[in-house]
Amino acid sequence: GIFHFGAAMNACAKAGQWMAALGLLEEMSGSGVECNAIICNTAISACARAGQWPEALHVLARTAEPDTTSFSAAVTACEKGGQWLAALGLLQQAEEAGIQKDTILYSACISA
Repeated sequence: GIFHFGAAMNACAKAGQWMAALGLLEEMSGSGVECNAIICNTAISACARAGQWPEALHVLARTAEPDTTSFSAAVTACEKGGQWLAALGLLQQAEEAGIQKDTILYSACISA
C-alpha cells in the first residue's frame, strides 16, 4: 500500500534516484494508490536533489494539495537548475494559493 510506496520513494529521494521516484509515482497511479502530499513532496525533493527542475514542476502541478514543503522543494529544484524566473513564479503561485511561506522557500528563491 501507500506505506510501501512511501518507503521506496524516500529511499529514491535519499539516493538521488529521481527517475525511479517518478516511476514509482506512475506505478502508484496505475495501481490505484492515491498519491498524498508527503509522497509527492518526496518525489519533488528527489528531482530537486538532481537539479531536474522541469520534472519537479511537473510533479508539483500533479500534487492535489501542495503545501509549503511542496513549493520549497520545487523552488530548490529551480535554484539548482539556475531557473530564478521559475522560482519567482512559484513564489507568486504559493502566494496566490495562500501557502504559508517559510525561510527555506525564501532562501531558495534568493539563491536562485
